[in-house]
Amino acid sequence: MSGKARTYPIRALLVHLALMAYTLIAIFPVFLTIINSFKDRNAIFRTPMQVPTSSTFSLVGYQTVLGQGDFALYFQNSFIVAIVSIFLVLLFGAMAAFALSEYRFRGNTLVGLYMAIGIMIPIRLGTVAILQDMAAAGLVNSLTALVLVYTAQGIPLAIFILSEFMHNVSDDLKNAGRIDGLSEYAIFFRLVLPLVRPALATVAVFTMIPIWNDLWFPLILAPSEATKTITLGSQIFIGQFVTNWNAVLAALSLAIMPILILYVIFSRQLIRGITAGAVK
Repeated sequence: MSGKARTYPIRALLVHLALMAYTLIAIFPVFLTIINSFKDRNAIFRTPMQVPTSSTFSLVGYQTVLGQGDFALYFQNSFIVAIVSIFLVLLFGAMAAFALSEYRFRGNTLVGLYMAIGIMIPIRLGTVAILQDMAAAGLVNSLTALVLVYTAQGIPLAIFILSEFMHNVSDDLKNAGRIDGLSEYAIFFRLVLPLVRPALATVAVFTMIPIWNDLWFPLILAPSEATKTITLGSQIFIGQFVTNWNAVLAALSLAIMPILILYVIFSRQLIRGITAGAVK
């Protein structure tokens, strides 16, 4: 057995150990939040690392969340904002990526670089200008303001990911569609999009997580009771002097569920998209 053959299993083992360690570090806060949401207040502080027992088990946090405040409305607002934003990001991002990868025109590369700037520059740097524009348009305290911001935030990354995948779609397939009389829109929706579904799932997950977890723009653009998102609504249980940790942990546990469900549904597509992008 050669030296390279002997070092390969060791290297693979080290890589897997590193990935397992990272997985445990990433999952541990989620696990800790969920188990403590089912405890009484004393057990949260005395035995935070211990799973609930018959003596420490309590649903008071969930009862408070569902009974105090309008948690269903907060969840609905977050759901509407996330779904509409993801749809617009996928639609406009995919169309822009198709145009940049399929059609060659003067300034094609510059347009692509301009879009990539949106990944490098945080959108929060423009918060003051965004707030002024939303106030001038009368969109403050509306879900539309959040949808517009999150759509603008997600499109650059969507274009960056999808353009690589669309560039590798067979030209013969698209030319065959044109010979059969398909319009460019039909080629895009019927031929190209089905072939880049793993990339679409990857973009959807990467877009969903920052939208669902965001507190900055809901606090600035939509702080009213009717437009609060789930992250902003959870803040009602955090006071200046007293914090209802049972309710906070219960609210966070409920907020985590959609992300976990999304990952379970699209995990296979997500992994395929990430690995295919890595190979390319």
